[in-house]
Amino acid sequence: MELNIKPGEFIISKTDLKGNITYANQTFTEISGYAESETLNAPHRILRHEDMPKLIFKMLWERIQNNEGIYAYVKNKTKNNDHYWVFAYVTPSFDLLGNRIGYYSVRRAPNPNALKVIEPLYRDLLRAERQSSVSASEKHLETLLQQQGMTYDQFVLGLQK
Repeated sequence: MELNIKPGEFIISKTDLKGNITYANQTFTEISGYAESETLNAPHRILRHEDMPKLIFKMLWERIQNNEGIYAYVKNKTKNNDHYWVFAYVTPSFDLLGNRIGYYSVRRAPNPNALKVIEPLYRDLLRAERQSSVSASEKHLETLLQQQGMTYDQFVLGLQK
């Protein structure tokens, strides 16, 4: 079953540097089906749906470890194996001295029209990964972006409009 996030609703979580959850708002627990006690200190990947290309998480980790934010469409899995799509913004968190101390993610409902593009794209990326490698998936995405004359950021942000 697919769950939907209501317009104007935000799923918020924070993690430590290893991706273990240190905070989750009430919307996170309601949508994911996990109790707060089950999420605190658990790896954020407990939500990872098997339909998600590894490439998206590779790009995410590269960006946030480089102290940059990233937008991405993500299909998440609930505790009872339902799923829901989000449009996520993930960014590093810093202490007062400027040291990276964790990561912060705000997720909202994706534009339904964006999913008409993202779902087949992710299927193609997954197929490339399974047949060859994450590098093959990355090459597929790079080719698509070159054909459209866009950067990744322009592509995902344009779909959300």
